[in-house]
Amino acid sequence: MTTTSSYLEAPRRLRAFVRAHETSLVVLAVLIGAIGGLVVAVMSSLVTVLHSVLFNLPPGDRLSSQPSIDPVRALVVPTIGGLLLGFAFLLLLRVRPAREIDPIEANALYGGRMSFRGSMIVALQTIWSSGVGGSVGLEAGYTQLSSGLAASLGRGFHLRRNDQRIMVGCGAAAAIAGAFSAPLAGAFYAFELVIGGYTPASLTPVGVAAVTGYFVAHAFEPLPLGVGVGTVGDVLGRDLAIAALLGMVAALTGIAIMRGVTLCEALLTKSRLWPPLRPALGGLAVGAMALLTPQVMSSGHGALRFAGIVAMPLAFIAGVFALKAVASIISLGSGFRGGLFFATLFMGALGGRLFAAGVDIVWPGLNLDPNAYAVIGMSALSASVIGGPLTMSFIALESTGNLWLTTAVLVAVIISTTITRELFGYSFATWRLHLRGETIRSAADIGWIRDLTVGKMMRQDMTTVNAAMPIEAFREEFPPGSKTQVVAVDGEGHYAGLALVAEAHAPDIEADKGLAAILRYADVVLHPGMNVQEAIAVFDAAEAESLAVVEGDRRPIGLLTEAHAMRRYAEESEQRRREVIGEI
Repeated sequence: MTTTSSYLEAPRRLRAFVRAHETSLVVLAVLIGAIGGLVVAVMSSLVTVLHSVLFNLPPGDRLSSQPSIDPVRALVVPTIGGLLLGFAFLLLLRVRPAREIDPIEANALYGGRMSFRGSMIVALQTIWSSGVGGSVGLEAGYTQLSSGLAASLGRGFHLRRNDQRIMVGCGAAAAIAGAFSAPLAGAFYAFELVIGGYTPASLTPVGVAAVTGYFVAHAFEPLPLGVGVGTVGDVLGRDLAIAALLGMVAALTGIAIMRGVTLCEALLTKSRLWPPLRPALGGLAVGAMALLTPQVMSSGHGALRFAGIVAMPLAFIAGVFALKAVASIISLGSGFRGGLFFATLFMGALGGRLFAAGVDIVWPGLNLDPNAYAVIGMSALSASVIGGPLTMSFIALESTGNLWLTTAVLVAVIISTTITRELFGYSFATWRLHLRGETIRSAADIGWIRDLTVGKMMRQDMTTVNAAMPIEAFREEFPPGSKTQVVAVDGEGHYAGLALVAEAHAPDIEADKGLAAILRYADVVLHPGMNVQEAIAVFDAAEAESLAVVEGDRRPIGLLTEAHAMRRYAEESEQRRREVIGEI
């Protein structure tokens, strides 16, 4: 079949069959799940190979589980690796200046459309960043590539907008399920963070993709994935209240970490250091910290084994926690590519252990279970930084199988996410988007709102008059009932305000006055690029029923009424609602 598309397309009959049968999405979900599982296995293996070669580790060993690392390699590998990464960024900016779109942004703004090539670039950067010892997680790369491949598959079948968004969620679900040995957590990661909601229509494909991704990842991945948890004791009623307090502490810690990454970026930018040298400097700093404890390097998969964590001296745990937090902030702030998912799980486990010890000191006799609070801490801190309280609760449930502990985890993550949203307003992913100028706070589909712009809704058949004309002349030209309002301009054609015809004919208006005396909304205008929500906010603030649309040097190009904007918004909202209901 001949096509001019820039991506591969399925044959027309197959596309029509898939679009007509909901069960076809399940078949695609199985394929996407298998792809996601392979992505996890391949990326993990590549990082393991890099660690073995660059740090001279025995095959299969985890970098962060080493008791010590050769000092020369600890300093040189992340420094040179960061320098090469910096050069790659410079080259990439020249070859591909557009930034890459992550799954959350793709589903929120672009109807699930992602670039396969861009996703591959992000995945390779993440592999390299973690492979040279940067304190970053692979989960961002897993979900980026899996979702990018799922998006490409969906485009090949010309899926509807909502189905395309579900496919992107299937890719993320498969990746997280494979990475953490947690199909339920993978599915709810997709619902909470990538799709932005749950419908019965999305349950089956996302769930199938998560389960498939889990089995495929573990069929090919020789190393244990996910979180290893030791025996957890009984969870009592008092632990729910203490878990709530831990949730508060975790929220404040999570906010500090996210702010720290931004501060690090700002300081390096202000220093005017040559961009390729920034990740090199970050790599050197991480390498220096690795001389004290190798647990700060890479994502921390090898270090996160609870039996070892709870047996460590408290001073050592506190040191590792502080160094890991600083290493993650410096790595991401200096330009290494990756995420904070597993890093916050590791730091949260350490923090939970410290918290339990601190409570025991303040209130002797409680004898809090360090294993239980390590699980609660890892879930609460990750919920603050990553978002997704149910995702983190299911990671705890699937790691421990303990329902009572999961109840305490749920309390902690609810408190943690609520405080984070109240005080900070974003997860780490949406915070990064906010710094780029975006306003999205979740993956809820608002792309159609941005497409519904003032330029598309406005009327262009407006009438203009000179703002200097007398009111008497205006009355003669525009008798009552001829127009509702007229746009007034100055001598150079710039917008001067709106003249209401009914107001101009009011008996208490002196006819010898100039039209400028009765003009309204001279300083309140709309612009064609505004979306419908922004326009409605302007109408509301100005208490106006209609406003002029101007461009460039305030030259009027049309009129828009509040009633028309509200009607179009309601029509589009209803259409989206019907599309979702029609698929349930």
